[in-house]
Amino acid sequence: MDRYGVFGNPIGHSKSPLIHRLFAEQTGQQLSYEALLAPLEDFEGYARAFFAQGLGGNVTVPFKEQAFTLADSLTERARRAGAVNTLKKLDDGSLLGDNTDGAGLVRDLTVNAGIELRGKRILLLGAGGAVRGILEPFLAQQPQTLVIANRTVEKAEQLARQFADLGPVVASGFDWIDAPVDLIVNGTSASLAGELPPISASLIQPGHTCCYDMMYGAGPTAFNRWAAEQGAARTLDGLGMLVEQAMEAFHLWRGVRPDSAPVLAELRRQLAAG
Repeated sequence: MDRYGVFGNPIGHSKSPLIHRLFAEQTGQQLSYEALLAPLEDFEGYARAFFAQGLGGNVTVPFKEQAFTLADSLTERARRAGAVNTLKKLDDGSLLGDNTDGAGLVRDLTVNAGIELRGKRILLLGAGGAVRGILEPFLAQQPQTLVIANRTVEKAEQLARQFADLGPVVASGFDWIDAPVDLIVNGTSASLAGELPPISASLIQPGHTCCYDMMYGAGPTAFNRWAAEQGAARTLDGLGMLVEQAMEAFHLWRGVRPDSAPVLAELRRQLAAG
C-alpha cells in the first residue's frame, strides 16, 4: 500500500492522520498515513529512510526548515517561504518540496469563509515562519495594502523587503498602527499561552473587520475572544487552514481534490466533544 506520513517532534497530537484517512476514504484512494516521530538530532536520516519506500510526507514543527534543505527541488511558493511542509517523491526518486500553508489559509478565507481579499487592507501579526509561509499566496490575491507588524520591527522589515516585488507590503511595530483594517491575521504563537499581541482595539472597525487566528482549540482563542469583544464582524480560527493545507498536499500526491467541508465538520465535532 502507498505509504505517507507526517514528520514532527512532538507528533502525538497531530490531526493529519485522521484528515488524510478521511480524504482517502472519500476519494477511494488506497494508502496508509501515519504519525512519524522524527528524532530532533537526525531528521534528514530519518526522512531518507522513510522515503526509501514512502511516497509523500507532511512536515510540522520543528522540521520545516530542515525539509527545505532536504528537498532536491522546490515549488516557487516553498522557495519564497523558506520552509517546506509537504514532500513528494518524484518518479526519479528525488524529493519535491512544497509549502501548502499559505494556499490553505487563503482557501479557508476565500472559499470556506467567503471573504474577498482583493483590494483589502490586511494586517499580519508576527514575522516568523508562519507569516513568511503565507505572504506569497496572500500577495497573489492583490490586497490594497499588506502590513506585517512585529514586536521586533527589523524582522518585519526584512520580510517586507524580501516580498516587495510581489505587491504592496510594508513593515510596522505593533504599536505604530491604529487605523481600522479589513482583515487581521494573527500569525504569532501568543494564543498558545492564552496571551494577546499588543495591538490597538482601534484596528477593528465594529461590524466590518474580520479576524483570523492561525491557532485553534476547542473554544475561541484568546485573540478571537478579544476581537469579538471589540465588535469584529467575524472571528475565525486555524482549523480550516489545517484541513485546506492538507487537501493541497493530498492533491499534490494523488492528483485528486477531496471535498474538505465534511472533513472540517468532523474535526469540529471531535474538538467540541473533547
